[in-house]
Amino acid sequence: MITRDEVYKIGAITKTHGIGGELNMSIIDDIFDRVDAEYLLCDMDGIFVPFFIESYRFRNDMVVLIKFEDVDNENDARRMVGTEVFFPKTMVTEVEGMPAWDYFVGFAIIETEKGTIGEVKRVDDSTVNVLFEIVMDRGGECLIPVNEDLITDIDHQHKRIYMTLPEGLLSMNDVE
Repeated sequence: MITRDEVYKIGAITKTHGIGGELNMSIIDDIFDRVDAEYLLCDMDGIFVPFFIESYRFRNDMVVLIKFEDVDNENDARRMVGTEVFFPKTMVTEVEGMPAWDYFVGFAIIETEKGTIGEVKRVDDSTVNVLFEIVMDRGGECLIPVNEDLITDIDHQHKRIYMTLPEGLLSMNDVE
């Protein structure tokens, strides 16, 4: 059985498109296109079920019209509306470019000068400035801005993000 730790959210099915089973999928990551994925995982009542991709085409940067195998009519498609769509983390190592930030939940943050800081607990993308919420090794939590310029390397296999952080950032996050 596939667990939540093995996947990350890349979008959601928002509505049907036509009568042949095609669906509108709102996306936050196009990784399935960059790795030529055969399937995506849909959260069906808490179980991650693989749906094999028959075809897809981009409507724009945020919406994909997708057709899954065995979803062949409007009634089948209607049952999929509202379903969150996920991608297996194991397939991300095969891709160039950055995956969606949620992929990094569970990764260790290692600062170039100071060593391991902690682990990404959650990603706050509610504003334009995305933040990693970190559970710190020394106790407590902190927020670190997510910026590709601060990331020096990513080790997907060992789930590590190497960063060079601005001087004083960690001390600003200390809670007395």
